[in-house]
Amino acid sequence: MDARASASGQCPRYRRVLLKMSGQALEGDAGYGIDQETVNYVASQIKGVRGMGVEVAVAVGGGNIWRGQEHASLSGIDRATADYMGMLATVINALALKGALERIEVETRVQSAITMAQIAESYIREMAIQHLEKGRVVIFAAGTGNPYFTVDTAGALRALEVGAEVLLMAKNNVDGVYTDDPITNPEARRYDRLSYIDALAQGLGVMDSTALSLCMDNHLPIVVFDLGNPQNLERLIVGDEVGTLIS
Repeated sequence: MDARASASGQCPRYRRVLLKMSGQALEGDAGYGIDQETVNYVASQIKGVRGMGVEVAVAVGGGNIWRGQEHASLSGIDRATADYMGMLATVINALALKGALERIEVETRVQSAITMAQIAESYIREMAIQHLEKGRVVIFAAGTGNPYFTVDTAGALRALEVGAEVLLMAKNNVDGVYTDDPITNPEARRYDRLSYIDALAQGLGVMDSTALSLCMDNHLPIVVFDLGNPQNLERLIVGDEVGTLIS
């Protein structure tokens, strides 16, 4: 796909990106489940980036419906089963986002790490890359297909597998990585840049340590940013300093 200038006249810095979204990012103000207005907003943001000629893959979580580790401890369900249930929740979110994208004429494919032939393609790396090269958005669902691994890890893994140049960690009303929780500590400072080692050593809760280590070992930069600001994603794509860069 040819790169095209943004609305501001700038050309994109990245050719291919992976956007990792938590399930909570899709629940809006509802507090649970899927808020359609929020899903439509996310779809419009992705369409804007596609309009710049950037290839977009998405890894979506399921925490708005089910959180495996948390529910396992509360319900007595064994951890592996609870994690598989969480993977199914990510598929629901992926299909919702696919529907919103296709309503605004963005060709989209869902690839699931768990075989679900009736509703999604099985994850095949070469096929995912072909879809991206043809300008389709690819949404990765069901995590890695294995329990005990988070969607953070799945996002990092898929980003590396398909050759994404950056992992974009979309947050909900959090504009980067802070020294402490900015909601409870008004003195918390936001980092503009951060090393992988510092993010790991300080336990800043950016993403799980497995995912962060995977990015570090393979030199995949991470940008943590607030997707709720409608200008952030486009600014980030053209190379503006948005959120926190971990590299």
